[in-house]
Amino acid sequence: MRVVIVGPGFMGRALVRHIESSIAGMRVVAVVGRTLGRARDAFSGLVPDHELVEVPDANSLDAIVTRGSRACTTRVDVVLRASTPEVIVDMTGTLEFGASLALSAIEHGKPLVTLNAEVEGTVGPILDVLAAERGVVRSIADGDQPGVQLRLADFAASVGMTPRVMGNIKGLQDVRRTPTTQASFAARWGQNVAMVTSFADGTKISFEQAVVANALGLSVNRTDRLGRDFPAHVDGLSTEYDLADLRGRGGVVDFVVGAQPGPGVYCLGEATDSQQERFLELFKLGSGPLYSLYVPYHMCHLEIPRTVASVAGFGVGLGSAMTGPRVEVCTVAKSDLSAGLELDGVGGFHLYGRMMDVVEFRSGGYVPMGIAAGSRLLRDVPLDHVLRYDDIAVPAGRVIDDLRRLQDTRWASVPR
Repeated sequence: MRVVIVGPGFMGRALVRHIESSIAGMRVVAVVGRTLGRARDAFSGLVPDHELVEVPDANSLDAIVTRGSRACTTRVDVVLRASTPEVIVDMTGTLEFGASLALSAIEHGKPLVTLNAEVEGTVGPILDVLAAERGVVRSIADGDQPGVQLRLADFAASVGMTPRVMGNIKGLQDVRRTPTTQASFAARWGQNVAMVTSFADGTKISFEQAVVANALGLSVNRTDRLGRDFPAHVDGLSTEYDLADLRGRGGVVDFVVGAQPGPGVYCLGEATDSQQERFLELFKLGSGPLYSLYVPYHMCHLEIPRTVASVAGFGVGLGSAMTGPRVEVCTVAKSDLSAGLELDGVGGFHLYGRMMDVVEFRSGGYVPMGIAAGSRLLRDVPLDHVLRYDDIAVPAGRVIDDLRRLQDTRWASVPR
């Protein structure tokens, strides 16, 4: 299976090493980086220098792959136009570039596996529709929390449960975190400081849970209960929710802080057959009506080859949101912000993202967090203000804005 990695950052480099070192029947044929140096470095210690070739065009890429060498490039169009790559993996975590990559992959008929929850939580549903229209497979990645949760939801259904809560376990949640507060942690692990900040301030988990909600048709838990501290085992969560409320919402996504086993994910399921409840109790899952299932880890890049194999070998992806958005990520001011400011976006100093049900989101005219970066404030806004479109001027000419308008038009009436 011939794989292209786009984005040789912290996790992208680790994925190249994992595939090359551990996965039989799979090979990274090319790496696309912002610079040739970063693309080459992803193969360091794995591929002899004489087998690593800079490629100027698609024909060159096909030729070097055929002879068993590997390619590095700064141009995405080269790998999209080539015939030899079978699966593209987006490891960038960027919004505008990630949206452009996703759309271009569809246009060129290239299957895409994405670790980019930010793009998926902003324009994933319309990308899924466009891909389906062209018969192109798109998939979120195993290993990241959304993928682990969707596999767990499948398992719950296979043992006769309806997922009522799909949840994520965090060790920290502080919406005031900034690149300054997270700089030392990022430096210690060699990670991008904006990405680390988005983990800490809750933006990343909001995108992740929106992806899960949109794939499964779920709503979001009550705001006053969302992301609460729960310093106990996740099994105890089975008595913390009102089942009638969950049924009325069609199930919810949620997250908790400090629960065990972290950093895992959980599913609270309701038995679909009352006659099976006695067996669930026999099997030590309790007496219901909600039953706790969980995965005590998510191993990020180590699990992505499973997705690649599913996509390349069977044409089957994970996490389609074809029915439209159910949960959005709104944009909230981290501090008092002044008119004229150019907003810095995910993992920055200005904003954080928070989950919101699509009905409330649409009625308020709120700005998706994935759209906010690079926009200019038209008026002063106070701390914790939820930004509306009339608060900002959006830059012209961005792909992600075009996709977002297309998505909003397609689902002008909220799906229910």
